[in-house]
Amino acid sequence: MTIMDTQVEDLYPTRVTGTAEPFDRVDPTVWGAVGDGPVDAATLASHDAKGFHVAEGLLSPAEVQTYWQELVRLSGDEALKSDERVITEKASGEVRSVFEVHRLSELISELIRDPRILDRARQILGSEVYIHQSRVNYMPGFKGTGFYWHSDFETWHAEDGMPRPRAVSCSIALTDNYPFNGGLMVMPGSQRTFVPCVGETPEDYYKASLKEQEIGVPAQEDVTRLAAEYGIEQFTGQAGSALWFDSNIMHGSGNNITPFPRSNIFIVFNSVENALVEPYAASKPRPTFIGSREFTPVAR
Repeated sequence: MTIMDTQVEDLYPTRVTGTAEPFDRVDPTVWGAVGDGPVDAATLASHDAKGFHVAEGLLSPAEVQTYWQELVRLSGDEALKSDERVITEKASGEVRSVFEVHRLSELISELIRDPRILDRARQILGSEVYIHQSRVNYMPGFKGTGFYWHSDFETWHAEDGMPRPRAVSCSIALTDNYPFNGGLMVMPGSQRTFVPCVGETPEDYYKASLKEQEIGVPAQEDVTRLAAEYGIEQFTGQAGSALWFDSNIMHGSGNNITPFPRSNIFIVFNSVENALVEPYAASKPRPTFIGSREFTPVAR
């Protein structure tokens, strides 16, 4: 039984005691069809099989420069320094992420509504969508720290109350992604396996986990088995490219010790038919700037 006895059945139990065994996902990866949006049949089939796809050149070089300057503006905004939506690096104190960025930036708010992005999200999820989370990520040269292997859905399910993995993330690169500057690594096909995690969610855990997550990460044995079964691929490519990936895919990134920064705009679309309920493994929901509870569909 989940901690919330009154809500719908928990199809993806996690944050358990003792041991946890991975199991097959019961939901599809792609919910829409070829005619529902701009993604062609081959790309949609690849996304279904691998759990991700790359849209090369989604933004033009001029657009990349415009959004890069917006990231610079946000990171240097003194009014935001004490805002809870701004997350800093645990060691250096430099800006790591700015959350709910579509409410802080008119430019990014308009980008989310761009048909190149919105229509693709609707097609993959087979419904109208809303913004579960938005942020910009900064990984500066020399000091940028990575993210350990994890499934986003595990956290969103446990701490936000997302019932099913009917969500998709869009990571738009604003800097070139090389194999050596902390690029995102994914395990293709791993979205079909749900990996429960061991351990109870601490109170207000988001305050620590956004800097370094320790609860809600898979056991090393599970990561080893997944890597052996699915392998590892890395997102590389020029600024302006976008990686679309399933909410349950196992992914992570290493530290950036090169001089080359790696920054991106990160948007999470959730189906309006998958609206949040009470958390499945936490005493209360995380703040709405991390997991929105405003389910109004995004409109152009």
